[in-house]
Amino acid sequence: MLKILYLQRLINYAAYMDIKEIPSGIDQDTHWYYQSKKIPLFNYFESLPNDIQYDIIDVGSGTGFFAEELLRAFPYKIYRCYLIDTEYTADEIKSSANTRLIKQNKIPNVISNSLVVMMDVLEHLEDDKKMLNEIMVNAVNQNYFFITVPAFKSLWSVHDEYLCHFRRYTISSLRKVLTDSNYKTNSIYYLYGILFPLVWLGRKISNLLPNPEIKSEMKAAHPLLNKILFSICRFDANHLTKNKLMGVSCVAYGKF
Repeated sequence: MLKILYLQRLINYAAYMDIKEIPSGIDQDTHWYYQSKKIPLFNYFESLPNDIQYDIIDVGSGTGFFAEELLRAFPYKIYRCYLIDTEYTADEIKSSANTRLIKQNKIPNVISNSLVVMMDVLEHLEDDKKMLNEIMVNAVNQNYFFITVPAFKSLWSVHDEYLCHFRRYTISSLRKVLTDSNYKTNSIYYLYGILFPLVWLGRKISNLLPNPEIKSEMKAAHPLLNKILFSICRFDANHLTKNKLMGVSCVAYGKF
């Protein structure tokens, strides 16, 4: 029982931080960041065997954006999507019970033939291995995972403090966490490598400012700028999947 309560608290915290990251004016359906970040997830899910239907388990789902986008793109490959967030009300849970987007306050007791999605969750948790181990305990048969986390401590800024991050990762540190928790990584690489120099420079400058305001750096962009950034990041997400050098995010996927 204590383990369940602890895991629920972790899920709730991560989901709250995801929602907190979306200030007024951000539309996930059009914003370059969310539209480009779903591309590696889509590409990985498309590569999985087509002989079964999968459950999608979106841990720390926040708004549920990524799971809903997966279901919209792959309706015949997905059986159900579980949106895991302890803040869902009893009415929300009840109304979703007979749909393919099931809202729950806890991870399913049995995880089988599933893709577990954790989009920027682990960095919010003081003990990231505990979350991974608790998911592993419920796993039977073959399951897959897709994880993203923010990359490089050198990019630390007020944005991380605003979102209550404990850390930013490198390929080696994320791989170690996954290996120690018995997750078999098929691929791990940096995302948004093209943007890294500009982000690095911008954050170094902002960190020099006296008494910087603790706030999110996520903003709505002018439609033209949004289109340019999306085009750059779409190329990055589709073609730079062997990038081990630098990036703003780190992507890992595999089996458990």
